[in-house]
Amino acid sequence: MATTNHLLFALKLFSALGCGLVAGVFFAFSTFVINALTRLQAKEGITAMQSINITAINPLFMVALFGTAAACIFLAVSSLLNWHQPGAAYLLVGSLLYLIGTVLVTIAFNVPLNDALAIAKPDSTEGAALWARYLTNWTFWNHVRTIAALAAAAALMIA
Repeated sequence: MATTNHLLFALKLFSALGCGLVAGVFFAFSTFVINALTRLQAKEGITAMQSINITAINPLFMVALFGTAAACIFLAVSSLLNWHQPGAAYLLVGSLLYLIGTVLVTIAFNVPLNDALAIAKPDSTEGAALWARYLTNWTFWNHVRTIAALAAAAALMIA
């Protein structure tokens, strides 16, 4: 039983730290990275974001984003199986905030926008129009996933 409690504590800690780390990455984009890219000409902004999107797919970031998601799935199930335990509601809410508000939003909104930008021709009129829409839409959804990840980290810490 003690080993199970230690494992659950470690999983909660990993999840809370992962949510906070991911929130920080997204917060950086919302507060200054995208603002810096908007100051560039469309061609340079598109090229820079295309490069960022390629380099973001790396083992460390993927472990932070999806490893945290895997841990949150386990915590959500655990919270439902142990609903009578103190903090179970916070575990469930934190896990769902991360899974839905961060991971699902990323997959459903940010990734398709990134995919469309990946094939854009930076020096074309269509590319410039896409870039203008991209900045508005991608940033909105980035704000959503930033807030969700931060709220998830808070709920998991309370748990």
